[in-house]
Amino acid sequence: MSERKRPPPPHAFPKGVSGNPAGKPKGTRNKIERPIVALMGQHAEAVAQRVIDEALQGDLQACRLVLERVSPAPKDRPINLPDLPSTHNVAGVSEAQQRILEAVADGAVTPSEGSTLSGILEARRKALETAELEQRITALEAKR
Repeated sequence: MSERKRPPPPHAFPKGVSGNPAGKPKGTRNKIERPIVALMGQHAEAVAQRVIDEALQGDLQACRLVLERVSPAPKDRPINLPDLPSTHNVAGVSEAQQRILEAVADGAVTPSEGSTLSGILEARRKALETAELEQRITALEAKR
């Protein structure tokens, strides 16, 4: 039995065309958030003071809340490894991987940063291999 597709309703937008090209304005809150934000606005200062008081009395959960707001977890940072070789070929990618490994070992970058950089280089290596295979296939087909 074959699946029959229903035609789109006459008021539907064509595929690939948005009904709102400008998109939702930044900072717009959904209907559920609005009353919550209004309540928080009325009591935010009192709640914050209570959490701080609890933290000062040794409540570890309150301490965690305060510290997360005062000193949030660090985000990504730019990494400068000036001596990385060119990655225009697989040998360069391999050398760059070695330099990243050394930078992690020396503490110049964190292991998670090194892992991210290595993932980027792995994607580059795969792209180079794909391009090389395409050239080989094209050359073989041309010889026929």
